[in-house]
Amino acid sequence: MLYKFKSKAFGDLIMLEPNGRRVLEIIGKDPGAKGIVSPAQMPAAIASLEAAVAREDAERHAANAHGGEEGGVAYDGAAVGLRQRALPFIEMLKRCHKADSDVVWGV
Repeated sequence: MLYKFKSKAFGDLIMLEPNGRRVLEIIGKDPGAKGIVSPAQMPAAIASLEAAVAREDAERHAANAHGGEEGGVAYDGAAVGLRQRALPFIEMLKRCHKADSDVVWGV
């Protein structure tokens, strides 16, 4: 399944199901077949996504710092993280909030 996020203020944004589901769960939305993020909800959604990205970045940094220690796992940087997956959606939310335009999916 694909998530296709639409808005009048931004081009369509398509995400694979696992990535779209994760982003929607982070912002507190039901990752069902249909939904909407209103402009009033966008500042909180942006803050939630940015906080989740910062947490993952900190975890990666800590894992790299302790990668040589017993049980530590170092990240090689090749894996695509939440930062890369969420950044287009964060940008979409910012532009749509500024334009007072909803973001919808499954419509």
